[in-house]
Amino acid sequence: MDELLSVAEMYRADQLAIAAGVPGPALMEAAGAAVVRAVCERWAPHPTAVLCGPGNNGGDGFVIARLLLEAGWPVRLALLGTRSALAGDAAVAAERWPGPIEAADPYILKGNPLVIDALFGAGLSRTLDGLARAIVEAMEGRTVVAVDVPSGLHGDSGRVLGAAPQAALTVTFFRRKPGHVLLPGRTLCGEVVVADIGIPERVLDGIAPQTAVNEPSLWHHRFPWPALDGHKYARGHAVVLGGARMTGAARLASVAALRAGAGLVTIACPPEAFPIYAAGCASVIVDPLEEADAFARLLQDQRKNAVLIGPGAGRGAQTRAAVMAALDARKACVLDADALTSFAEAADELLDRLDKRCVLTPHEGEFARLFGDSVGMDGDKLSRVRAAAARSGAVVVLKGADTVVAAPDGRAVVNVNAPPDLATAGTGDVLAGIVLGLLAQGMDGFEAACTAVWLHGEAGRALGPGLISDDLAGALPGVLKALKAQG
Repeated sequence: MDELLSVAEMYRADQLAIAAGVPGPALMEAAGAAVVRAVCERWAPHPTAVLCGPGNNGGDGFVIARLLLEAGWPVRLALLGTRSALAGDAAVAAERWPGPIEAADPYILKGNPLVIDALFGAGLSRTLDGLARAIVEAMEGRTVVAVDVPSGLHGDSGRVLGAAPQAALTVTFFRRKPGHVLLPGRTLCGEVVVADIGIPERVLDGIAPQTAVNEPSLWHHRFPWPALDGHKYARGHAVVLGGARMTGAARLASVAALRAGAGLVTIACPPEAFPIYAAGCASVIVDPLEEADAFARLLQDQRKNAVLIGPGAGRGAQTRAAVMAALDARKACVLDADALTSFAEAADELLDRLDKRCVLTPHEGEFARLFGDSVGMDGDKLSRVRAAAARSGAVVVLKGADTVVAAPDGRAVVNVNAPPDLATAGTGDVLAGIVLGLLAQGMDGFEAACTAVWLHGEAGRALGPGLISDDLAGALPGVLKALKAQG
């Protein structure tokens, strides 16, 4: 159940299910029953306010109220709007509700009842105002169970449309939506339960979703585990361009590339920095670049098949030249940090040269400097990263607590396993090194990026509070061992 369905795709799933013979009222009844089941598993019966909206989300609320009442719960139901305005399946559900229907108003929340939020689902596209917003704001501090999404949360972007409650539990149906995993939606949803309501799995064939949660099931079968008859040269030779000042970045990345499985890793560095790099990890080769064109000549070696430029490289003409040399040599490339910022004033010069063998790993600031308004910076994160991948022809990894990876062909994943402890200096360099190590072993750009982001998050989770970037590469063997044991 890793697929993420947009609001439009979820509507399509409902339509396909109905066309396949599942009645609409049956889907609504199953949705309400799923919410009640989740509520009863977590709380004992106590006063509950069910807030229903004017659409199908409100119809779910009517089913929930009736089933809770039948289970012995004290229930009050309030409707935003009029009963006569309800249509379709929601009207059918309202007819089956045996109790009074109160007018929705913040007063119904007095006495601190459990709140079932069935006001608006994921399809809400306008900013909440007036009475609807007042009711949502009145939920603050109360225990809220959201039906589909917390009201006011945009299902595709995870953005708040004016106001949205903090839910303790969100019950959604068939598949999650991007808004459940993108921030701030992921935080506001609380615990998320995905309920089976009878939509056949085969409807996905008619939707062909392009978005998913980043889980090993997407790429595990492509992971380059060492072969019994393999050797280090078969596992690729990665190159990291090291800078003269911030030498830690390249060292972190190079060790991460080795831990990710690259057979050999070379740091190419200025001669004056050679002693610093040479005193680092004994498993890393260090090659001082004596002449201006030495990096380009180094890449003429066909065995050196993957290159990382950016971490600690320095900004300016020399870094731009190194990037162009790597692209001219047609190497798989990871471009990060200074490699991206060096092209901030000449973005098209870089973007026009990239292809799907290249992986860009910007944070938000670097992303904005490189892509700017060309990808609609006001758009949601998924849309922006997809647009950036399409514009550049490269795989784009927009880092953050909800890292998004997108391929030029439209595929995208949202990563959900990274702990906040990773927000410390150098962890991005480690991530770039993991991507590099996987590219060196022959993974394609999108799968290498997805794999690296997940491994990076798992290493962070394994280490927990207090981690620093130096710890991450050392945690990878344990993560990889567990991954391999999963089959």
